[in-house]
Formats: sequence, structure tokens, C-alpha cells
Amino acid sequence: MGKAALVLVLGLAGCVAAVPEQDACGAAGLQDLIGQKDDALAAMTFPQGTRFLYPGTPVTEDYRPDRLNIDIDQAERITGVWCG
Repeated sequence: MGKAALVLVLGLAGCVAAVPEQDACGAAGLQDLIGQKDDALAAMTFPQGTRFLYPGTPVTEDYRPDRLNIDIDQAERITGVWCG
């Protein structure tokens, strides 16, 4: 295998290893909540530490890839689901 091919393979391996951390909180599987009213959350179970972020909710600025965040607007609609 040539040096260029080896560098490419190792580079791709590094990308694959980083993917799980990008969704460590499971937000990717909850994207269908976006646009729904917040009462859709009542029947669901979320990991400890999940933040439900309504307008004006104070939040810390520390980044935790395993923490689930759910943004909810003034109309009580879910506008975002993300890790951080």
C-alpha cells in the first residue's frame, strides 16, 4: 500500500472513531420531535441531566457531549434537540 493510501485509510479511521461522540446523548434519534408541542415530551423518558430549554432558562456554558438539550420556543414547540 502506498503512503498516500495509508494516510487516507488512517484519516478515515480517525473520522469513524469520532462519530459516536458526536451523538453521545442520543439526539440524532429524537430529531422527529422538532416542530411538535412540548406536551409530546410528557410520555417520554430522558437521561438524567437532560435540559429542557424554554426562553429565558438559565444554562451553564460547559460542554458535555453526553448531555441532551431540548430547545422549546415561546409557542411551546420543540425547535431543537442537541448534545452539549
